[in-house]
Amino acid sequence: MTTGRGRPRTPVLGAELIAREALAMIDAEGAGVFSLPRLAGRLGVRTASLYHHLDGRAAVIEGVRRLVVEEMDVAAFGSLAWPDALAAWARSYRDAFARHPHAIDLLATTTISSPATLAMYEAVVTALARGSWPQERLVAVLTSVESFLLGSALDLAAPPLMIDASGHAPRVPVFAAALAAAPTGDKAARAERAFEAGLDALVRGLVDQLAELRGGSA
Repeated sequence: MTTGRGRPRTPVLGAELIAREALAMIDAEGAGVFSLPRLAGRLGVRTASLYHHLDGRAAVIEGVRRLVVEEMDVAAFGSLAWPDALAAWARSYRDAFARHPHAIDLLATTTISSPATLAMYEAVVTALARGSWPQERLVAVLTSVESFLLGSALDLAAPPLMIDASGHAPRVPVFAAALAAAPTGDKAARAERAFEAGLDALVRGLVDQLAELRGGSA
């Protein structure tokens, strides 16, 4: 239906709107309920209408992936040394998925073909290659960093009390003592401390690993 000036009362269905509505649906209801019929219902159209704009479920998922990736920042790879750029990208990556934690399970278990995601990976591995990482190691480094980041994003979405050892201290005395000694604070502060500690260890470890590789090839 249109107004007298011929403008639609509701947004025109298209690939962008479908992807954004799919992401909103996943954010609100979880990836487990995601389906094209449910998505079509949210959009007020028939399922077949979606196929006029995107080639099936996989294309919708890649549209969702693109939206999440567009919240990440790869700019540092153009100006900083790879360890600093990797850390800056890692923070934006973790933050993007922390805003969409329900999307992790869906996106981490489907084949990646989104041009936006591939362009992001290109920026990362180009910087690593420029930093003298051997070509055969590039994907392994990228994958190891991503695995840590996805886990860190889920940690931000975890409940305030993630581990409850109360009543079990006699059976796990060292762990219970460690929990009691851990700094107190809200969930976000705890997650941030864990993330920064892990990221620092990861980047330092990669720097040392590269130094060993270069020393071995000298």
